[in-house]
Formats: sequence, C-alpha cells, structure tokens
Amino acid sequence: MTHSSPRRRHRIWSSIAAIATAGIAAAAGSLVFAGSAQAASTLGASAAESGRYFGAAVSTQYLSEAGYANTLATEFNSVVAENAMKWDATEPNPGQFNFSGGDQLVSWAQARGMKVRGHTLVWHAQQPGWAQGLTGQNLRNAMLNHIAGVANHYEGKVFAWDVVNEAFEWDGSRRQSNLQQQLGNGWIEEAFRAADAADPTARLCYNDYGTDAINAKSTAIYNMVRDFKSRGVPIDCVGFQSHVAANENLSSYQANLQRFADLGVDVEITELDVGQGTGQAGTFETITKACMAIARCTGITVWGVTDKYSWRTDNPLLFDGNYQKKPAYHSVLAALNNGTPGGGEGGHVTSVASNRCLDVPNQSTTNGTQVQIYDCWTGANQQWTHTAAGELSVYSGGTRKCLDASGGGTANGTAAIIWSCHGGANQRWNLNANGSVTNAASGLCLDVAGASTANGALVQLWTCHGGANQRWNLA
Repeated sequence: MTHSSPRRRHRIWSSIAAIATAGIAAAAGSLVFAGSAQAASTLGASAAESGRYFGAAVSTQYLSEAGYANTLATEFNSVVAENAMKWDATEPNPGQFNFSGGDQLVSWAQARGMKVRGHTLVWHAQQPGWAQGLTGQNLRNAMLNHIAGVANHYEGKVFAWDVVNEAFEWDGSRRQSNLQQQLGNGWIEEAFRAADAADPTARLCYNDYGTDAINAKSTAIYNMVRDFKSRGVPIDCVGFQSHVAANENLSSYQANLQRFADLGVDVEITELDVGQGTGQAGTFETITKACMAIARCTGITVWGVTDKYSWRTDNPLLFDGNYQKKPAYHSVLAALNNGTPGGGEGGHVTSVASNRCLDVPNQSTTNGTQVQIYDCWTGANQQWTHTAAGELSVYSGGTRKCLDASGGGTANGTAAIIWSCHGGANQRWNLNANGSVTNAASGLCLDVAGASTANGALVQLWTCHGGANQRWNLA
C-alpha cells in the first residue's frame, strides 16, 4: 500500500497527559495508556486522567499572594499569562525583547510540574506604540521578527501558542485592524508559517471570542481552518475563548467544537468565564461536558484564578474572592471526573522493531482499510486512543473508527483493519506489560507481517511469540 501523508512537524503529544503520572505506568519497551482511576479531587488531576489539561490565566504580580499561589498550584496543571507574553510586554522597542514576566511564569510553572500555554503572538490590541504606526513591509517585517523572537525564546517551554488572536468580526468578515489593512488577507497564514519555523514543536492555535455557537463568525473561522488544512498551512488547534453569560444559549456549542475537530485540528477552551447568576454552575458544567465529549478537545483554561482579580465585575470564576470553591467548581469537577477519554490527537503506537507508527494508509476513513506501519508524523491517521472499553480508536466525531480484526477472524494472518466502532470482542485489545497488544476475541498479537521494518508493511494478527515486530510503544 502507498502513503501520501507528508511528514510536517514533530509534536510532543504526551506533554499534557504526562502530568497524570499516577494514571500512566511507564515501562521500557511496553505499550502503556492512561487507565481508569479513582475520581480525582482537583481540577488539574481530574483533567489529566483523561489526557487533558485544566489551566488558569495568571497575572504574575499575584504569585506572591499565598492564597493565589496555593490555589493555582493545587488545582491546576496548566497556566497561561494574562498579559506577560503579549507584544507590548515582550518587545517594548523594535528588536529589544523583554521576557522577564513570561520567564517568571514559566519558571514558576516548571518548578511545579505545570505546563504553559503561550498567549498571544499577534493581536490587533496591546501592540507596542512603535508598531502601531508602521505600514506595509515595515509592519510585515516587524510582525515576523516578533513571532520569531518570542516563539524561538520559548521553544520547548510552551506546548501551544495562540498565534493569532481575534482577527474576525461578528459578521464573519475580517477585522479591519492595522494588520489586515496593511498586510492584506494573507497575514494570518504568514503568522502561522513564521511560528512554525520558530518553534516546530508547539501546537499552533487560532483563538477568538463569540464562537460559542454555529454562527457567522465561527463559520468564517471554520472556513479559514478548512482552507489552511487543505493547503498544508501549519495550524493544529482552534481556541474558543468562551466568555459567556450565565444564561448563554449553548445549544450548538458542542456541535460547533465537533465540526472543527472533524477538520483534523484540536479544539481548546481558552478563556472560560461565566457571569454570575443562578445558571452559572450549569453553564460551566455544560461547557466542560462538551469538551469531555470530544476526543480532540485537549483542555480548558479559565481566565483567572479568583473573582477578585477577574477582568470582569460579575464574579465569573470558580473561586470567590476568599479562594473558596463556588458551586460552579463542584459542577466542573464532577463533569471532568465523568468525562470520556480524550486529550486531542491521541498517541502514536510505534513498532519497537522499526520505530515506525501504526498508520491508516492515505488517511483513509473507509471501513476495511488494513493498517500498516509508516514513518511517524502528526496526522490524525496515526493518533490512537485506548478507551475504557478496550478499543483502539482513530479519528473522532463522525469519522471515528476502531482497530478491528477483519471479519472477526481468529486465525493467523487475519488483517488488522479499521471499522466503524461497535464494541465487539474483535475490536477490543489488551495492552500487556511486555509491549504486546492482544485481541480480546482471539488472543492473537498485533503483528507486523514478515517482521518487516519497511514503510507500508501491513499489520495483522499472529500467534504471540515475543518478537520485536509484536511489541509496541506509546510515543
């Protein structure tokens, strides 16, 4: 079989799931996925059990306050700077960078085993004064140099960047910012390509507000992402800010997230806060459940730790001004604990013999397609999720498929294929301590035919013998 998927960017998939070390037992040469665990008692730990993160936006000036720092460190497993990584903060003068605030947050987070999101490389607001008056190529050069300087500085320290923030209006048209007016329609693509060049390991996101429903704005962004994916523009995720009211109409919220995920990008809830009112807890719960229902929803960030420091005046967060848990906190925690496995792209399943990945040829979604091994890349056709039911699933939403023993076969040489998930024993797989993967129906091992290590080598079921072509790793 042939394979047409290019190798584009190298990703560190398990950077978030690795936080939940209690849920993942690592063993040399063995395939290990996060298993079920007792309900966690904090937001971050609960999210990590399903391979996700639960983060908070942070103002570093408050890290010296014990209640703020203790709540942040105890409850969350990810942070994002409210302002310290924006253009005006990081490059106050042309080519003169100041990373002090961002570096402080990164160091604080790393010391506590927390991950860091980057926000934001390019935005029409909070540009330094010197950039606001630039025109034409001068503005383009300034934007590209800024992206290169900041993203390169934080390479390996930030797992995802909001590359571009808030570039669309409510009606779906482009915001007529200085960037749009001076650089034209191509500036967003230029920004993503520059970020990719500066940090090929970070996930690259587009981020916006007012996208909490299927509406003109979210559809315009959807069309942009679909175009980017079709042309190979490096975009990995879409951020949904989700600044909402307690009585917000969220009837199409989950469907909106899902349609983006079906394009082959991760979705993230990036700036969540909900106005006070009798519906606050329920609205938080609805949004959390929507994320937990979508395999490619990688995590949630609330825009602040405590009501007293929120940018809003309507007490929109999970902790009150005295750092006490509000009813909304308990609703969110319950939704996290009752969610389904996810964490976005899933993980590579890599053959020990060849170090090549379990792969659906040509990114096919056709029932009956036999899987193979192929050079690892970041495509959805190599991202596998082991579910609580024992399935090994690939893709998400309407295209989700399960690894399947063809025809329910139990004989040596039975093809390992993808098929619509149905829960049968031929779609359930045991992940064993020795690195083998055995089919629940037959007891046969997932095997690279002929012990081949070549691209395109087919995968089948065979009597277990402990060979390297029957051992697999989670990358």
